[in-house]
Amino acid sequence: MSSEKSRYYEVCKGFNGLDKVLLRDPRGSSAEVYLYGGHVTSWKNDHGEELLFLSSKATFKPPKAIRGGIPICFPQFSCHGNLDRHGFARNRFWAIDDHPPPFPTNTSNKAFVDLILKPSEEEMKIWPHSFEFRLRVALGPGGDLMLTSRIRNTNTDGKPFSFTFAYHTYFSVSDICEVRVEGLETLDYLDNLQKKKRFTEQGDALTFESEVDKMYLSTPTKIAIIDHEKKRTYVLRKDGLPDAVVWNPWDKKAKAMADFGDNEYKHMVCVEAAAIEKPITLKPGEEWKGRLELSIVSSSYCSGQLDPRRVLQCS
Repeated sequence: MSSEKSRYYEVCKGFNGLDKVLLRDPRGSSAEVYLYGGHVTSWKNDHGEELLFLSSKATFKPPKAIRGGIPICFPQFSCHGNLDRHGFARNRFWAIDDHPPPFPTNTSNKAFVDLILKPSEEEMKIWPHSFEFRLRVALGPGGDLMLTSRIRNTNTDGKPFSFTFAYHTYFSVSDICEVRVEGLETLDYLDNLQKKKRFTEQGDALTFESEVDKMYLSTPTKIAIIDHEKKRTYVLRKDGLPDAVVWNPWDKKAKAMADFGDNEYKHMVCVEAAAIEKPITLKPGEEWKGRLELSIVSSSYCSGQLDPRRVLQCS
């Protein structure tokens, strides 16, 4: 590790002795990435406020995935066949990639870490494909959090493979009943609570009064999550990820999850940048890239409904 890089990140021990990487920007923002799962568990602004939700009951005990933060769903989202639910990337140990291939990078982003996941014999038995999954987690000078995934087919047998993918991001909110998600209005979605039946979003924004589990299709590159109580807006920018999943388990499902507090559903919302409806297919040697950028915009100057287009233009 170079002396300059060590100013911006360090490797240390986290819960249960698991290795984690701390990223720090000189202006005060920070992020925390566990090598277990390549999992971002913390993102704080320059005031030290936590922006991601992490359950107080998250176990940090492999092979169970960590509840909260940003789990990575690969090579599948949801549950199909003999693969783990949401794939295996989120409950495998990643390595720090000291020699990544050329990566178009913003030179102002000095707080970053490159991770890599390759299949073990165990993975090859349940998903018989050779791949290299490279993940860069970076903090921008303004405190933005950026995740870039690059997945390459390294099969030597000439066979392509297909996968689905999601950044399963848990955002911390003050009160789910005071949250609006804007940018998804008029779009079609599949409702997972109604056997993936297809509907069209009718409201001018998505609000929460009960359990929600929807996959929106052909979504815009920018989505806004407005937390009225904190006068804060999260802005998601995504590339290579056409779908967006919105999830809150509400009270009954929260109580049924051992690693989730009974009332914690009130303080989180998942808005996930994803590629699910149309699986990505890679031939040997081909690479896919999916990028997510998260930023915060103060909405204290607004009253009433916040126009996300204005926020997105200003940010």
